[in-house]
Amino acid sequence: MAGLRAPCPKPTPAARWRARAWRQLTQWLLGLLCLGLAGGAWAAGPIDLQRDAEGLRLSARLALDFPSDLEAVLLRGVPVHFVWQAEVRRPRWYWTADYIATVQRVVRVAYQPLTGRWRVSVTSGPLNQPALGTALHQNLDSFADAMAAATSVSRWRLLDAHELPQGSALRVEFEFRLDDGLLPRPFQLMAPQNDAWSVLHRQTLRLPAGSH
Repeated sequence: MAGLRAPCPKPTPAARWRARAWRQLTQWLLGLLCLGLAGGAWAAGPIDLQRDAEGLRLSARLALDFPSDLEAVLLRGVPVHFVWQAEVRRPRWYWTADYIATVQRVVRVAYQPLTGRWRVSVTSGPLNQPALGTALHQNLDSFADAMAAATSVSRWRLLDAHELPQGSALRVEFEFRLDDGLLPRPFQLMAPQNDAWSVLHRQTLRLPAGSH
């Protein structure tokens, strides 16, 4: 009969699952954006710089208030990557600070549905498929344990002894951020075109001359 429309097909269970996952991912990304713009939502625990015979090391434990949807996102099979970055400079009273080095470590957090466990993988520099083969892996029992592992570091090497200016004061620009470049492609397009929104913690650390 003219004017009648065919009924719309009901969404399949798989389509409903994808729609629900998409909503959770969107809420989580927007939650990160709002927290990043609001500022002050992220608290730092103890951060310690140590200069010794081996070089310059950093230890930290960050207390971060992650969005409540983050665990649900990971349970949907979407891994999340975080970047630790430290830029080391030597202050100079007569000129701009002398650049020495920038170092990174990337932490990948993923849920493994077959085992019901969480995997945290750590590597130096950008994390890609070849790098995963040489990454350090931990298998943990809970989301809380995985987040604690991702947000803490012990004696992270910033400079070796031969790279370390002897007796000089040092300044370290340190940050911990979400690597939005490793999010699924639609979320890369949603993310603002600047780095500030994804930084979860940023701090300037100073080490006086001759200190340990």
